[in-house]
Amino acid sequence: QVQLVEPGGGLVQAGGSLRLSCAASGRTFSNYAMGWFRQAPGKEREFVAAISWTGGRTYYADSVKGRFTISRDNAKNTVYLQMNSLKPEDTAVYYCAERKKGVIGSWSEGALYDFWGQGTQVTVSS
Repeated sequence: QVQLVEPGGGLVQAGGSLRLSCAASGRTFSNYAMGWFRQAPGKEREFVAAISWTGGRTYYADSVKGRFTISRDNAKNTVYLQMNSLKPEDTAVYYCAERKKGVIGSWSEGALYDFWGQGTQVTVSS
């Protein structure tokens, strides 16, 4: 059974840091690229970051570039999102998602990811 489990959300003050993790099971993790998306109340889901199956390539939304870092540990079947210099506008439910190796298309296109975690709430207070 495929599972993506995301502990690690929480409440943090503006300017602070938080690290999200997403543990995968049920598939060969290294066969999948991974992405993080987020959805704030009343807004559409948006792309945050993605990482290739080897970890050699990373992609970021302009809104988080320079502040967030995506990484993965294939030995632990886990992808991480290190979030620094957090802003109140980063408040959202964050989702990890997996995308089969070799799928062609924009890394920010959610429809190209074929399995999603349950989401974890991140709240940044001002």
